[in-house]
Amino acid sequence: MTATAVKPATMAQALGRALRDAMAADPAVHILGEDVGTLGGVFRVTDGLAKEFGDDRCTDTPLAEAGILGTAVGMAMYGLRPVVEMQFDAFAYPSFEQLVSHVSRMRNRTRGALPMPITVRVPYGGGIGGVEHHSDSSEAYYMATPGLHVVAPATVADAYGLLRAAIASDDPVVFLEPKRLYWSKAEWSPDHPEEVAPIGRAVVRRPAGGGRAATLVSYGPSVPVCLEAAEAATAEGWDLEVVDLRSLVPFDDETVCASVRRTGRAVVVHEATGFGGPGGEIAARITERCFHHLEAPVLRVAGFDIPYPPPMLERHHLPGVDRVLDAVARLQWESEWTEGRAV
Repeated sequence: MTATAVKPATMAQALGRALRDAMAADPAVHILGEDVGTLGGVFRVTDGLAKEFGDDRCTDTPLAEAGILGTAVGMAMYGLRPVVEMQFDAFAYPSFEQLVSHVSRMRNRTRGALPMPITVRVPYGGGIGGVEHHSDSSEAYYMATPGLHVVAPATVADAYGLLRAAIASDDPVVFLEPKRLYWSKAEWSPDHPEEVAPIGRAVVRRPAGGGRAATLVSYGPSVPVCLEAAEAATAEGWDLEVVDLRSLVPFDDETVCASVRRTGRAVVVHEATGFGGPGGEIAARITERCFHHLEAPVLRVAGFDIPYPPPMLERHHLPGVDRVLDAVARLQWESEWTEGRAV
């Protein structure tokens, strides 16, 4: 790779390039959804694909999410690899019956005879001032549906690599795209994209060096928040390791637990609600596997247990650096349990 091949790119650009490269590599890859053709998608991720590959491979659909996903099921059964765009997170709810009853079950129902190579792209989360039904964190619904893979990139490189892997998978993948990171930038080469870990593998974005350490476990839009909190925490004498899950299903217990066993403490951070949210499952898995290494209970920093608030109030709802640091401060740094032990 030459130095001139690398330049700043946004996550939206990386996602668009992933779709373009997948369509060029495999004529079975088709894109369908509301406004994905002429408009290029609300966030312009599919911009130019209809012009390059034709309307029959990048197809504008009616406003009918159940029909869009049901059509994708039929396409997959006939050997195609449909990539469905749900324009906004909460717009996907009308298609949920198709997802649960057919997409997630077809391969099991047919004893493997009919794979479901469907990628469902869902722009999700807050941070853009969207009104109701335009900003939701609904990943727990998908995580609780056996048969689905659930992926949430947090970096430009992962956006490209994980989307290519999702499209190539014979299992259905719900691909959660953090809306507030669409315009985040990183040095990246579209012609020589870096290799990334596969679906099902977490990565340590910031290792802890020792001392008073703890692990921040996160994914998608909350990863940059955790990285910022980890930098700010050094002033308080805390050394925070940041684990980016990348994949919620399959879940990488090995990487997460290895980190928590090193640090002895963990905080799970996400935008979804706390009650019934992904953090409860993650905290339980950590506790079951790392109980004798934990110096304090696993804590969660999450969105509040309310419908998503109006744009002017979302800054209070979304986990921020201050809330993460408040949770870290509650990790029993000084207690009878830790007294006399190395922390």
